[in-house]
Amino acid sequence: MPEIPITLEPIDSVTITTLVDNYVDILLTDQGPAKRLGLPTAETPRVAAAALEEGQTSDNPLAEHGFSAMISVNPRGREHRVLFDTGMSPDGLVDNMRRLGHSPKDLEAIVLSHGHLDHTTGMDGLMRTLGRANLPVFLHPEAWSRRRLVLPGREPFELPTPSKSAIKGAGFEIIEEKQPSFLFDGSLLITGEVDRTTGFEKGFPIHQAKRNGDWQPDPLILDDQAAVLNVRGKGLVILTGCGHAGIVNILRYARRLTGVDRIYAVVGGFHLNGPLFEPIIPQVCDALAELDPEVIVPAHCTGWKAVHALAARFPNAFIQNSVGTRFEL
Repeated sequence: MPEIPITLEPIDSVTITTLVDNYVDILLTDQGPAKRLGLPTAETPRVAAAALEEGQTSDNPLAEHGFSAMISVNPRGREHRVLFDTGMSPDGLVDNMRRLGHSPKDLEAIVLSHGHLDHTTGMDGLMRTLGRANLPVFLHPEAWSRRRLVLPGREPFELPTPSKSAIKGAGFEIIEEKQPSFLFDGSLLITGEVDRTTGFEKGFPIHQAKRNGDWQPDPLILDDQAAVLNVRGKGLVILTGCGHAGIVNILRYARRLTGVDRIYAVVGGFHLNGPLFEPIIPQVCDALAELDPEVIVPAHCTGWKAVHALAARFPNAFIQNSVGTRFEL
């Protein structure tokens, strides 16, 4: 593990825009730092719809089982935009960016939280949209691993693997790091491999990776990493992909890495869905109560039961995520 704490430069604010998530609701209203997409307006892109009298309808963003968010920061008076994950479908990300009025050409870097397909497949659409972009792509070296899920009573399901040769061949600069790394004059921290310290976040027991020609247990998914920012006067903002490292492990590690105790906001996947993870929901809620974030936005793979438990336990901090929501933190 790195020598800690390491200095994370404070910033005045950060905006996180949800580009891909499992859920979209255009009827949600603004809530604290969450600025909602809202109902379509005259400026909303239109698509043909022959089944309607008007012959067209608004081209609204779509949800899918995946995650992607854009981080916008403005240290030293210049705006920077980094993409965090790319969703599950080849074109879902680029289509939603267009619908939301964002251009992939404005991105300066891409961070992949880990190698699973619901966070990496949208690289395909970016490759075709950007051409030879020469953008840096930050990820853990194990993100390229072949993986599968071994479910009782079923044939193992092999997960599609991101292609290093294809991404590099498209002009992207691959930057593989296990250790923490910085972007934008030290104002954005990528955690790298997360230290596992809780006793209850034990990983994904049915997950395997192929190593040395054999399928081996891979419950920890060590490539799982998060993005961390330090908002002046408020505390840490932490963005996760799936949170395979354990959401409590991630938050504790972010505090330990930076030496900043106050957690202002946590946004992203908490990976508490399904019978393997639902039993630890109460322990996660207890630990979050101790960490006391002001804003809690569970997304993507957090799971219905966990989302409702978090909403009930933290009514003042909980905010429902939705594709198109802007979090101005």
